[in-house]
Amino acid sequence: MGQDHISRAELDAALPHVLAAPKTDAIVADLCLRPALNKRQSMQNLRFSVGDGIAGDRWQSLPWLRDAAGLPHRGIQVSILPLRVFDLVWRDRKTTPHPGDPIIADLDTSIANLPIGTLIRAGTGLLRVSEVPNLGCVKWKVRYGEAALRWVESHPQLRLRGVLCAVEQDGEIRLGDRLQVLR
Repeated sequence: MGQDHISRAELDAALPHVLAAPKTDAIVADLCLRPALNKRQSMQNLRFSVGDGIAGDRWQSLPWLRDAAGLPHRGIQVSILPLRVFDLVWRDRKTTPHPGDPIIADLDTSIANLPIGTLIRAGTGLLRVSEVPNLGCVKWKVRYGEAALRWVESHPQLRLRGVLCAVEQDGEIRLGDRLQVLR
């Protein structure tokens, strides 16, 4: 793992830039498929469905959260990471793994902009913002540094680690598409 981690001072200084992200009409800058634990594939498009989440993703077989019935929790089918946070923390792109969020978009993912239940048009599909928070974890700390983890944790209302969503309508998203927040 690369050790070129961003400092807390740099993160705090960048916060106004992060908060200036578009509220809707957000360009999709990166798409990632997670076929297995710690595996990443850069994609030109992703297909998703209500029942299966993202086609080829490990959500069905290895979810990190299950519902009361023991099934993969629908609220974690898709995660969206703000592009401005992605660009800040992922410095060493040669030796440090991609964060693994399927959608990287220039979007304000704060609770104020995307309350629980908000619908987001994603290509031809539709996502619903989940009640499940996307928190930093040990992997985030190892890959991007303790400062990046503490920064995310210290601003829960801003959802700097991104937002988790359930697929509400089957569809496909492509690089360059725009996420439309439906009010």
